[in-house]
Amino acid sequence: MSVLRVVFFGPPGAGKGTQARLLEQKFGACQVSTGEILRRAAREQSALGKQAADYLDRGDLVPDQVMVRLVAERLREPDCRSGFILDGFPRTLTQADELEQMLDGTGLALESALCLQASNDVIIKRLSGRRTCKQCGSLHHLVFNPPARPGICDRCGGELYQREDDREEMIAARLRVYENQTAPLKEYYSKRGLLKEIDGVGSVEEVGKRVLKAVET
Repeated sequence: MSVLRVVFFGPPGAGKGTQARLLEQKFGACQVSTGEILRRAAREQSALGKQAADYLDRGDLVPDQVMVRLVAERLREPDCRSGFILDGFPRTLTQADELEQMLDGTGLALESALCLQASNDVIIKRLSGRRTCKQCGSLHHLVFNPPARPGICDRCGGELYQREDDREEMIAARLRVYENQTAPLKEYYSKRGLLKEIDGVGSVEEVGKRVLKAVET
């Protein structure tokens, strides 16, 4: 197949990060995570990184124009020449337009826009059951990967806790933001003939087979 160039979006907890890493391993394409871009920009303290860090320190969203410039810089790096998987970007229609213009200017084009889907009930069950180790950061799940001893990390023996983002009320709020800001990307990419909707319910392996089929057809 040609060089893999895709965007990967879907609601929080749908499993995008896991599936993006599997695509990265299979095709040698670079997983471009906006979270990692922001963390690295803050560490390196570039002019653009400092600008992004200022917004994050205030608890504000990084503006579209700053995010687009950060993503553009990342895509120009050598490891993205073999393809890329945009994980978490674009999140808005404005970002999608900016991305399209940016790629047009480089002579590159997206092959597809993958939308990994799961119902709100499934997502709430997945995320609300997660527990994180205060000491080593390992993840457990009360249903899918329960610790051997309740409240104790299997890896290091640290205390497990529920992150604020994993509480049901916060998950519901994140899902509302997704529906308002990101879900419209389905129509945007459908009009361009790029949209491929994928059922995100099942084991990692089962969903992985569906994702692979989507990118290879």
